[in-house]
Amino acid sequence: MFDQISVPRTIQGNSNESSWILNNHDATIQFGECLVKALSNTQILLLDGPLGAGKTSLVKGLGIGLCISEPITSPTFALAHHYLMGERALIHLDLYRLGNPIAANELFFQEEEIANNLNGLMVIEWPSRLKIEINDACKMQIQYLPNGGRKIQLLSFKKDDNRLCTSE
Repeated sequence: MFDQISVPRTIQGNSNESSWILNNHDATIQFGECLVKALSNTQILLLDGPLGAGKTSLVKGLGIGLCISEPITSPTFALAHHYLMGERALIHLDLYRLGNPIAANELFFQEEEIANNLNGLMVIEWPSRLKIEINDACKMQIQYLPNGGRKIQLLSFKKDDNRLCTSE
């Protein structure tokens, strides 16, 4: 069902299960670098998972895949970071500090307009803070594993996106 995109050997996965076990922090970044190729038709990526699970590390990999030279950092306090100097703009939101769903929704709509105008990829950490349904987004769950690895699960993807990272 999915076209295969080569992923470093440290990443194990099966597109039938739509989940991957990543051995460490570096593998999470490498996965993001590969994933960006599969998200070429995607406008919004929702990343859910607990603190320290590796959401920002995955976004760092996306930045590498987009040839963004700026350091990718967590927007927890700034709420949004814009990276415009790559192959495609990257808009990175972190809604963790927004307990008020109205504020989270407003920030989303403002940043979505910017991302759309730039034909950028918008990545949202803590999308559960939103009280709107985003049907055309790719949704992923990241879990921290006790051995220092991560488990990434694909929860949904746009129907016109039929590519996904798989293991070699």
